Amino acid sequence: MTLLALLFLLALLPAGSAKSRYPPKASISSPVFGPRQVHGVLGGSATVKCFYPPTAVNRHDRKYWCRESGSRCVTMVSTNYVAPSYQDRVSLTDHPEAENFQINISALGPEDSGSYQCGLGVNGRGLSYRVTLTVVEAPPVPEAPELFYVKLHSTWTVSCSFGPETADMKRYLCKKDEEGCRTIVNSYQEIDDAFKGRALLTFEEPLGSFSVTMTQMDWEDAGLYYCGTGEYGSGGKSKELDVFIYEDKNFPQLKTTVTGTKGSSATFECLYDPLKKSTTRIWCKWRIQGCDKIIDNTGYVKYSYEGRVAMFENPGNKTVTIVLNQLEAKDEGFYWCMSNELKEQQSSTELKVVDGEPGLTGKKEVEAPVGSRLDLTCSYPCKYYSYEKYWCKWNYTGCPVLPAQDQGLPGPGTTCNTSNKTVVLSFDPVTEEDAGWYWCGVKRNGLFGEVLAVQLRVAAGNDAKHSPELLDVGDSSPESGAVPPGGAYSDAEVRKGAAPESSDESHGSNTLALVLGPLAGLILIVVTAFAIVKYRQMKRSDLVSVGSYRTNISMSDFESIRDYSASNSACVKDSQETPMGPDEFITTTDTLESAADTTKAKRSSKEDADLAYSSFLVTSDSIAQGSSRGDSAVLDVSPKQDQV
Repeated sequence: MTLLALLFLLALLPAGSAKSRYPPKASISSPVFGPRQVHGVLGGSATVKCFYPPTAVNRHDRKYWCRESGSRCVTMVSTNYVAPSYQDRVSLTDHPEAENFQINISALGPEDSGSYQCGLGVNGRGLSYRVTLTVVEAPPVPEAPELFYVKLHSTWTVSCSFGPETADMKRYLCKKDEEGCRTIVNSYQEIDDAFKGRALLTFEEPLGSFSVTMTQMDWEDAGLYYCGTGEYGSGGKSKELDVFIYEDKNFPQLKTTVTGTKGSSATFECLYDPLKKSTTRIWCKWRIQGCDKIIDNTGYVKYSYEGRVAMFENPGNKTVTIVLNQLEAKDEGFYWCMSNELKEQQSSTELKVVDGEPGLTGKKEVEAPVGSRLDLTCSYPCKYYSYEKYWCKWNYTGCPVLPAQDQGLPGPGTTCNTSNKTVVLSFDPVTEEDAGWYWCGVKRNGLFGEVLAVQLRVAAGNDAKHSPELLDVGDSSPESGAVPPGGAYSDAEVRKGAAPESSDESHGSNTLALVLGPLAGLILIVVTAFAIVKYRQMKRSDLVSVGSYRTNISMSDFESIRDYSASNSACVKDSQETPMGPDEFITTTDTLESAADTTKAKRSSKEDADLAYSSFLVTSDSIAQGSSRGDSAVLDVSPKQDQV
């Protein structure tokens, strides 16, 4: 009863399910492959090509061509052997570099029709493929299908050409099945759901030619295909293609699906042969109408992806790594690795973007003025604690690694501390050439992991948005200055009392200040001393200006000086009086006693003022002479003694 129920459920399954259309892996009994059927004309020749896996053993193993006879298979030709009855008619040529050997049969007769096997090793031991040879009396003979020996998980490319008259017709690739020929892809941008992201049709030269590329070839993709124009089976031109899938255990197995977190990054791997230096490697996003190129190994990067994508070659394992960061939901889709020489090394990977928190965190946009100090920081979670961390500067051909400091390096007895897991990239000072994209990333065993992209903008000259700074003229240590927001410091903080400088003159002005500072101080001292001297000279000049009577004394000074003048004049034996009037100059000479009496008798109030003024000058100039250490000779206005 249970068995009947199971059979009933199986009967309800869709007849067109994917698995029912393709043979399973178990149906492939041998990795050797050849044509199912070969046709030849009577008296003519026929060529049979058989493929084998390119292992070291297979390349040196015996190859053979035998004819089935009951349960036996009689050898007609093999490596270094030809049956006597087939001498000069059959030859076998091995092409190990092309992974095949060829059998050529000439002078065909009706008796040559039958079933044959091409194989490796000993006859009938499993490494063989059955071929049916049919000899017809006259042409035409059916066109033989084109054979394709394709590695598992690799890429298959076929080119078809039907002449320029078919350029305006629909072009297609379909796969033969029990119901007819199922369309895989055509030039009307129609594609089977099972091949979305895997199949690509491209127009080629000459006119009327096109190619179809299919990636991620699996066991179920083996079988008969047709490429053609118009509609299959409706009189259009077509070509039969026989595809065989075999497993090469040395062929790298790449991921078919990559998952990335929104705002984070995704890493893709492509295959390439480092010995073929001329090979152009392209990474593009699949679309039904073609593949939109994003980056290649010649330095091309699509404008909208600048700073987001980079290509890294790894000759050691013959791969190219593509890193795409700043992921968004619109980035989901299929991405292709393409090559202009090695078609089988082309591959496709589906990208899925999911919501979540990126592992690497930090500021994604930073602006700093020229000449400042800047630290770009990148924090990582505990799961990356043992990974290799790096900073690099993005350019069109890659991302060269820069020296950086990991503040969370593991040490003896250390554990994952959430407060110091930071990788720092420092600039001291920032220059205009530092502007651009910087990546902080992690690696493990040489494989690229998550990446954080940071865009650095550098403001130059008057365009710089300076943050307020506090200058402490009493302390020249960097700690005493204020740190502008964003971690950028001005290197002027390490100089006492220095003000922010322009980017173009910062270093030159530092040296100039060191030279002009002491010189300016010296000049200031000299000017000050000169001013003091001139001031004193001008002051004395004002006091002794006889014609103008400019005196800086009051009338009370006259009264206080009068007694001193009388006593001083008593000691003078010979006096000379100079009246202050502008009209006369009278000199009198007499004895001391007569002079005193005469002076006392004739002295008027004006003369008393003159004498007091002269005495005041003597006193003040004596004091000035002592204080100025003999700056200048004091004008002697005291009466001179006449010589007896």
